[in-house]
Amino acid sequence: MAADVCLLTDAFDPASELAAFTKAHPAAGGIASFLGQVRASAEDSEVEALELRHYGPLTLPAMRDLAERTLGRWTLEGLLILHRSGEMQPGDPIVLVAAASRHRREAFAAAEFAMDHLKSESWFWKREKVAGAWRWIEPREQDFEDIARWV
Repeated sequence: MAADVCLLTDAFDPASELAAFTKAHPAAGGIASFLGQVRASAEDSEVEALELRHYGPLTLPAMRDLAERTLGRWTLEGLLILHRSGEMQPGDPIVLVAAASRHRREAFAAAEFAMDHLKSESWFWKREKVAGAWRWIEPREQDFEDIARWV
């Protein structure tokens, strides 16, 4: 079983992506998904935009490696990892992770594992625009704690 891993520069429709993923895996008894989107506020300020940059030769291969590690850890019918880069507006989808399995526990765990690693091993540099000025966003301590529990 191969995972569907995509690094996108254009917007995607999470509902249609999830519907297509679900249809492609009719043997799955459980499908768990996570959608990350650009928040409208940060630290009591209005977010005007979010930009994600990445190093092309590393990002997609690393995302594919993450998918292989996820598939090696759980018995899945399918795995979907979509991630945007570029400039986005509040409410725009950034990332969609979905896992399909015969039973719900594997789907939940696989989706959470993949998302925790996407966030913590991040191959993306993130900055947000607030009050007309761009500022870089550093990883949070919680991100490192999230990934540490999978060791």
